Amino acid sequence: MEARGPQAEPRVPMAPTEELVHGEQGTDLLEEVLGRGNMLKALARVEGNRGAAGVDGMEVGELRAYLRVHWEGIREQLREGSYRPQPVRRVEIPKPDGGVRELGIPTVVDRLIQQALLQLLTPIFEPHFSEASFGFRPGRSAHQAVKRAEAYVAEGYGWVVDLDIEKFFDRVNHDMLMARVARKATDKRVLKLIRGYLNAGVLLNGVVVASEEGTPQGGAISPLLANVLLDDLDKELEKRGHRFVRYADDCNIYVKSERAGQRVKESVVEFLEKKLKLKVNRGKSGVARPKLRKFLGFRLFRDKAGVRIGLAPKTVLRVKAAIRGLTRASRGGWTMGERIRRLRVKLVGWVRYFALADTASVFEELDKWLRRRLRMVYWRQWKRGRTRRRNLRALGMPEWMGRMVISQKGPWRNAGSPPMQAVLTKAYWAKSGLVSLTEEYRKTRNEWRTAGCGPACPVV
Repeated sequence: MEARGPQAEPRVPMAPTEELVHGEQGTDLLEEVLGRGNMLKALARVEGNRGAAGVDGMEVGELRAYLRVHWEGIREQLREGSYRPQPVRRVEIPKPDGGVRELGIPTVVDRLIQQALLQLLTPIFEPHFSEASFGFRPGRSAHQAVKRAEAYVAEGYGWVVDLDIEKFFDRVNHDMLMARVARKATDKRVLKLIRGYLNAGVLLNGVVVASEEGTPQGGAISPLLANVLLDDLDKELEKRGHRFVRYADDCNIYVKSERAGQRVKESVVEFLEKKLKLKVNRGKSGVARPKLRKFLGFRLFRDKAGVRIGLAPKTVLRVKAAIRGLTRASRGGWTMGERIRRLRVKLVGWVRYFALADTASVFEELDKWLRRRLRMVYWRQWKRGRTRRRNLRALGMPEWMGRMVISQKGPWRNAGSPPMQAVLTKAYWAKSGLVSLTEEYRKTRNEWRTAGCGPACPVV
């Protein structure tokens, strides 16, 4: 059993007593990274994030015990510059619109070291980043990015240049990235370690495949490195005087006409491909009215009240697909209570993120659709007309509705029939523990209103 309490802490060496100067002039940054306080903070973060094992099979719960035995040797290797990060384990995550997103899972030891690096590198680079950059930065959120975009549209910038950088994390030029990191972090040992993570490679079918470009999407330092490289794009757009919002590799530029948008698009694509050696997906990029483009799952549109935030159509389709998976008849081994539990796990966080949308009616419609899906589960489970009548009567169905239960229509139609709706009501599902998307939506917005922090509240 894993030891707990103070004795379980890894023997991380104390940082030097003299104050270390990091930043553009610092050459002792690695000593700060390896400082006891920084390492313990990183360890707590890795343990809190949990996550899957890397190529060595070590789980997060085994990390403390491993460090008690091996940390001194790892620390010396890091100081000497002889430490070699292990390859990442490649995992493919299906995308809702087809294809897969490839994630690289580092070992838990490498996750610890990357987290320790991140904690010291962030204050070095953070002050220099653009105000228009919101992705993976302290005190900034996707909600703030969407609200900034809303403000631009309200100011009259009614066209958006939506840029899609193709496989950004797979195509980053290592030399170009490291040159930018070296501008502000000058400790050569830290630079060598970061380069080691970029070159660590991927384990595929038992063979290590070298990485000549790209950053391991899934590593703790990957988002920071992405911001370091794309800060050049931000500075270029600022120099040109553009209104824009960037969240990681998702960048929208707001202009006043379609013609201006086309001109901006072509010039920015040229900058990305020639200056930063990135590839833009021209098929997915475009110039359009904001209501026709998706930004972080939302869309912007105008009505009589002005500019409003709504859910992108793909966002609704995506959550419906997730709900279908949890309410499918083939999940025969699940009780209704288990389905409802899994739905809560899936939907509460989803609502708290998308509560930024001004369209409460969308959540109300999703609620109705979800309840009908669950009524359909019961209809399928009960199978025979006699069983259906008996169960519905037990739930309080009036006798005169008995004949209405017998129907040749399909499960979906019957799930919306008067007998099913009469007893499997909104109140019934609430008592059963089903999350109400509408109530969660209102609750979240009320929390923001009470706290006075609006979409800046750390709800996701």
